[in-house]
Formats: sequence, structure tokens, C-alpha cells
Amino acid sequence: MTMPSEPGLPPEILERRTRAKAWFEALQTRIIAELEALEDEASPELYPEPPGRFELKPWTRETGVGGGVGAFLRGRLFEKAAVHTSAALARFSPAMAATMPGADKDPSYVSASISLIVHPRSPRVPTVHMNTRFLSTAQSWFGGGADLTPMVDEQRSQEADDAVLFHGALQAACDAHDPDWHAKYKAWCDEYFFLPHRSETRGVGGIFYDQHNSGDFDKDFAFTRDVGEAFLGAYPKIVRHRMSEPWTDEDRAQQLVRRGRYVEFNLLYDRGTMFGLKAGGNIETILSSMPPMVAWP
Repeated sequence: MTMPSEPGLPPEILERRTRAKAWFEALQTRIIAELEALEDEASPELYPEPPGRFELKPWTRETGVGGGVGAFLRGRLFEKAAVHTSAALARFSPAMAATMPGADKDPSYVSASISLIVHPRSPRVPTVHMNTRFLSTAQSWFGGGADLTPMVDEQRSQEADDAVLFHGALQAACDAHDPDWHAKYKAWCDEYFFLPHRSETRGVGGIFYDQHNSGDFDKDFAFTRDVGEAFLGAYPKIVRHRMSEPWTDEDRAQQLVRRGRYVEFNLLYDRGTMFGLKAGGNIETILSSMPPMVAWP
């Protein structure tokens, strides 16, 4: 998708957005292929339906210039999954500009992102969320992260195998660039994915970062790429570790209640949801993080 230049945004910023957009779209293709491969591998005894395939839905922004590709899956292993990319060239509203670095000089901005959610059918396989994004006004930065949400109580511990593997992959991605980043962004994740009204975290965490600008674009871009690679290396391993485990009705009941917590967080506290709705994003992709079935006791 070609986007015209905008007065006030120098060519360097537009070139950065082009590079980030190309990376996110390439990562989307790889993640889709991996999730579809897992659909193929799922045991017909536990997952008797045919393997699912992603449906790609291109969309165009109603405000500004840009759009993206939403990728939606309803499968046998993954009850619901979505892997979306987007890019924009637009202007912040005055209220939003007041909260964005550099937007006080010019409310024009460019952005590119990937965002995904995976809700497995099996309660034994954790739900996962990941997004990374590039945004630039007169200043450029990256944001995003990934977090894991086990559905059954026995897995909801930092010492559980899945949590150890997930955190280890993200720490390696951070440590390759700065040994201080993992502790900082892990703590930020635990703080961010917290439901105050329930006094509990959404899951076992991961990392979360925003307005990440070390002053070295190439370093920050490499870090964001490594976060994507860490997800792609870790989550399929977790799925393969758990996907053949049988589950009970009690496990499913726990899963549905835990998914309810997911809904509560996304609608009450998630910044990405609020940003997307206020910035003229695609409603279907923004709300695709909602689980397919939930329960409240």
C-alpha cells in the first residue's frame, strides 16, 4: 500500500515507516503459516474438525490515508486467532496530540504495526497476545510486547514450564540489546496487564514497552524485530507441548472464566483498543481480541 508524503513529515520518517511496515507484513505471513501448520498437526482425536485456514481481509482507513490486512482464523486447534497489520498517515486530534511526543509541533503522524491474539480451543494451551508498532510524529518510537495467559490454575505460575520458556525467549531478545531492558519491560508488563477491580494480573506476563526511543532507530528497530522473532520461536513450542493433553469439563470452565477477565481488561484498560477506536482504525480488527466464548460465574 503506497502512502503519499505529508507536509511536516521529513522523508527520513517516511522511509522508517516503510521499513517497519515491510517487516510487520513479512512477520504476519510467517506467523500465519506457523499457526496453520499447528492446525494441521492437531490430533483428530482431540480436534475432529478439519484444519482451519486464515481469511485475509484488506481494509482502508476512513480517516487519513492507509489501512491494513486483517487475518482471521476459526480453527479446530485455535478456536479463534487473529493476526493483523496496519499502517497509517494521518493527523491526531487535538486531544490525542497533547499526549504524543512531538505532536505539539505538528499533529501529522505515520504508523505501522502488527497485532495478534490466539485463543486456543484446549484449556491446556495458553492464550497469547503480541503486538509491536512504529509511530512517528516529529519524534519516532516503537512500542509493543507480548504476554501469555494460561487458562488453568496449575499453569498460572511464574515457575510453570510455559512461563519459564516464554520469559526466557523475551529476555534473550532484550538482553541482545541492553541487559537492563528485560527487568524494566517485564515489570511494566506486570503493571500494565493488571485488573485493579480484581486485584489480579491477566496472566503470567511477558514484556511491555512504549515510546521506546533510545536515540538509535536501527537499534530500536532491531529490538522490535527480535521481539517478534522471540514470539515466533517460543509460542509454537508451548502449543506443541500442550496441544495433545486431554482436558476436563472443569478445565474448560476455568478457561471460560479466565477469558472473561480478558474481556474485562481489553474493554476497560487496554490502551491499544482505545487508541485504535479514537484514531479511526478498523473496528473488526480492533475488537477481534475478544474470545469466542466466555463465562462469568
